[in-house]
Amino acid sequence: SMDQVDVINRQIFPLMERMIDGLRQSISLDIPFLMDERTQRVNDLEQIMERSDVSVAEKFRKVMEAYQIENEFGWTGDYYTQSLTIEGVTRSFNMLRIGRIGLYFQSDDAKVTGRWDNAAREWVLDNSSRNEIRKGLRMARQLIAPELISVPVPAAEAS
Repeated sequence: SMDQVDVINRQIFPLMERMIDGLRQSISLDIPFLMDERTQRVNDLEQIMERSDVSVAEKFRKVMEAYQIENEFGWTGDYYTQSLTIEGVTRSFNMLRIGRIGLYFQSDDAKVTGRWDNAAREWVLDNSSRNEIRKGLRMARQLIAPELISVPVPAAEAS
C-alpha cells in the first residue's frame, strides 16, 4: 500500500489543478459578487500548489475549503458596499446578493436601484422593485425580521 501512496500523489495534482481551473471558470461566469475576494482565493490556491513545503493533504484541504465557500454562496444571502459605474458615474452602492440568482444594488438614498443582468453581463437600472430591495437590504443587515420579498430574477432556462 505504500507503493500506492506515490501513485495517488501523482494523480491528485492534476485533479486539484483541474478543480482550481474549474473554480476560476465558475467565478468568471457567475454573477459578479465579491470578485476581489473570490479571485484572490483562487490565486492563493495556485500559489499553494507551487509550494513544496505544503503537504498534498493540506493542498487538497484548501481546494475543498474553497469549493465549500463557493457552495455556500448558492444558498445564502449577503449585503456589502461596492463602487459601480452606472451611466458613466462611479459611486458606492449597497449590494444585496440572494444566493446565486440575484445581485441587486441601491444607493443610500434609495433613489437609484438596479440589478445585475447575467445574460447581458451588465448592470441594469430597475427602480420597479426599489422598496423590496430596500427591505431585502434591511433583512440582510438583520434590522428587520426575515420575510418574503418580490424582486426580479432571471427565468430558468431549459438544459
